[in-house]
Amino acid sequence: LPLKAFRGRGETVLVVDDEQNQREIATQMLTALGYKAVAVASGADALDYVAKQPVDLILLDMIMPTTMSGLETYQRIVQRYPGQRAVIASGFSVNEDVAAAQKAGAGEFIKKPYSLEKLGLAVRKELSRNPRT
Repeated sequence: LPLKAFRGRGETVLVVDDEQNQREIATQMLTALGYKAVAVASGADALDYVAKQPVDLILLDMIMPTTMSGLETYQRIVQRYPGQRAVIASGFSVNEDVAAAQKAGAGEFIKKPYSLEKLGLAVRKELSRNPRT
C-alpha cells in the first residue's frame, strides 16, 4: 500500500508503554506517519495526561507488569471519556485482557514488533471507524 493510504493528518496519539525503547520506536513511527505523538510510561501517567489534554487515539501496551495493566488503564479512561479510541499493542497474542478492552471500546490489536505499515493501518482504521453511540 502507498504510504498516503495510512498517513496521519496531525491527530494526537498517546503512546502508553512501560518500556522506554518501545515508546521511542512508536513515537518515531507515528511522527513519521504524520501524527503528533506523545508518550507516557504508565497507566497512571496516561490517566493524568488525558485529564489535562484530550487525545484522538491511545496506542496502549497491554502488558505493564509494574503498573496498572493496559486493560485497567483503558477501562478507567473510558469511564471518564466514553468513546476514547485506542489501538492495543502487545508482544503476546490476543488474550482475555485484549478481548475485554475491545469489548470496552478499544479497536484494533497489533502484535509487537509491528511494522510502520501495520501501525499506520491500525491507527488509520481506528480513527476512521464510526464512533460508538
